[in-house]
Amino acid sequence: MLEFEKRIKEVKDFLSNRDIILGYRKLMDCAIDTQDLGIYREVIALTDWKEKFPTEEDQLINKSLEILDKIALIPIKENVDIEPIVSVKDLVKSYGKNKFSLGPVSLAIKKGEVYGLVGENGNGKTTLLRVLAKELFFDEGQLEFNFKKEIKNDYDLRTKLVYIPQRTAKWYGSLKDNLKFVLSNYGLLPEENETRILMMIARLGLWKYKDLKWSELSSGYKMRFELARTLLRQPELLLLDEPLANLDVLAQQVILEDLKSICNSINNPIALILSSQQLYEVEKVSDKVVFLKDGKYKYDFIETEKNQNHLVVEIDCDCKRETLKSVFSELLLEKLVFNGGIYIAHFENKTPFSSVLEALGKNKIEVTYIRDISNSTRRFFVSS
Repeated sequence: MLEFEKRIKEVKDFLSNRDIILGYRKLMDCAIDTQDLGIYREVIALTDWKEKFPTEEDQLINKSLEILDKIALIPIKENVDIEPIVSVKDLVKSYGKNKFSLGPVSLAIKKGEVYGLVGENGNGKTTLLRVLAKELFFDEGQLEFNFKKEIKNDYDLRTKLVYIPQRTAKWYGSLKDNLKFVLSNYGLLPEENETRILMMIARLGLWKYKDLKWSELSSGYKMRFELARTLLRQPELLLLDEPLANLDVLAQQVILEDLKSICNSINNPIALILSSQQLYEVEKVSDKVVFLKDGKYKYDFIETEKNQNHLVVEIDCDCKRETLKSVFSELLLEKLVFNGGIYIAHFENKTPFSSVLEALGKNKIEVTYIRDISNSTRRFFVSS
């Protein structure tokens, strides 16, 4: 089964199980991959209807399936590029003697993949993004781009490579008009411009807000409109600096899922690098995690730690250290560290996580939070 056929089936499964919110977003992803303006208009009309009749779920499912059947008949040309679009080798950026230095960093960035850039504050995340965006010069190493379109000038580069900083500039006028202005630079006819704008607005959940002004939006929706403006330009590389800042947990999860889906477009995939302090959320959607420590990419350190296969568990509970040691006395506990209100328990690799849960349950330990962080970069941010 081809990838597009799998995605069509996935949408049907979501809708048949009445997982309507996610199913509808996936439907729009399939619609966008067709690049068919007729399909776009049908989805736009259905989105408008959905907003007017939010309780008519059965009709929405039926209407969505009708559009999906039409989408399934459209041939889709899948992207087959496997070469990295960005190659970084031994890159170094120094701010002077005895000051911060980034690198050496070596990376190969491919389209359709999400790269989570993590590390404590002051370890070089923003510097690396700005170097990749060519906003900062680097001192040593190589940085090469391999975009589909030949890059002749800075305008071509800024079309294919987009960097969104944590704090974006204010927009003026209505948000929809701003998005129209973006596409007007590409010579589209007014009708196609309007259709593509509304399709992107629908996909990013902005239908109710399209006629508002910048000052009338929350931080989360400002970020979504900034993403809409960026994605309309069809970049090949997207660099996001702390896009989850100031968002609540649910908004973080939704925007990350949307970014993952959009970057995994069948015929127009995007390479995405995003920095964030939200480790778990970022790790869930990332194909690869780039961990910076003191300005250096700790790839070997991460792989060495993972290959040790020791079980590391983070536990938040209201009990004394000696009590937990007693609970885990038969589970090959190596050490138990108290770290800022939570415990970090290290076990030998023969101990399964399920046994830890079982021991806590049998001893009636009230646990507020527990997570296996053995393969998470979280373990590099806690005292051990």
